[in-house]
Amino acid sequence: MSISTATLMDGTALARRTVEETAARAAEITRRTGVTPCLATVLVGADPASVTYVKMKQNRCAKAGIRSKHVELPAETTTEELVAAVTALSEDPEVHGILLQHPVGPHIDERAAFEAIAPEKDVDGVTMASFAAMGFGLPGFVSCTPGGIMRLLDAYDVELSGKRAVVVGRSAILGKPAGLLLLGRDATVTYCHSRTRDLSSVIREADVLVAAVGKPNFIKGEDIKPGAVVIDAGYNPGNIGDVDFASAAERASLITPVPGGVGPMTIAVLLAQTVEGAERQLGL
Repeated sequence: MSISTATLMDGTALARRTVEETAARAAEITRRTGVTPCLATVLVGADPASVTYVKMKQNRCAKAGIRSKHVELPAETTTEELVAAVTALSEDPEVHGILLQHPVGPHIDERAAFEAIAPEKDVDGVTMASFAAMGFGLPGFVSCTPGGIMRLLDAYDVELSGKRAVVVGRSAILGKPAGLLLLGRDATVTYCHSRTRDLSSVIREADVLVAAVGKPNFIKGEDIKPGAVVIDAGYNPGNIGDVDFASAAERASLITPVPGGVGPMTIAVLLAQTVEGAERQLGL
C-alpha cells in the first residue's frame, strides 16, 4: 500500500487563528467606537443548502464578535425588489458588509443584484469593482475562496514568484480571481477549462495547481508534477474534492484535504473582510 508523502495544508487550524485575530480586531473596534461590526446576509427563497450555509455564517459571526443582520426574501422576489433591498443595506451606516447568498433564482438578474452592493461593503468580493481591484492590485476586497487560498499558500511559505500556476476552472468567484491573485504575486498563470486540449499535459507542468472545476476526483495523481502544491477548491456531494486525494498526495509536496482545507478559509476571510470594512468605514 502506498504511503502519502504530501504535507497536509490545515485550513481548519488556519481559519481558527484567522477568526481569533478577527475577533480581537472586532473587540477593539467596539472598545474604541461603541460600534459592533455588522454583516448583513440576504437570502432569496428557502433553498436548504443556502439556508444552512447562511446559518453557519451567522454562527461564525457570533464567535468573531460580529453582529448579523439577516434579510430573508420570498422566492418570487423580482430583480427590482432584490436590488432595492441590497441598496438599502448599502446605504445603512450600521451595516459594514453585505453577503448576497447565491444562487438567487433564474428569474433574477444576479449581476444587477451584486452591483447594488456598495464596493466598500462588498466583503464577499463579488462586484465588478472588487474584480477590477484584484486585477489591478489595488486596495479592495478579494473573492473569499481565492483569498483563503492565498492565505493558505502564505501560511505554508509557498514561494509564488516565477512559479507555473495552473487554475482548472474559470468561474467568476473562484477560478478567474484565483488566477488574478496568483498573477499579482508574479506566478505564471495558465487557466484551464472544459475546452482546454490535452488538459493532463498542462496540469503536469504546474508547480501550483488550483482545482476548481466542480467534478469529483477529476484530477488524478498521475498528472501531478512531483513536488507540486495542490489546492483542491472543489466541493462535491459526499465531501469529495476535485482531486483524487490518495494518488495526488503521493506526488505533491503540499495538498489541501476536502473537507478541512479551502472551505474553512472561505468563511474566515469573509469575517476578516467584514471587520476590515468596518475599520475603513469608521475611519480607524
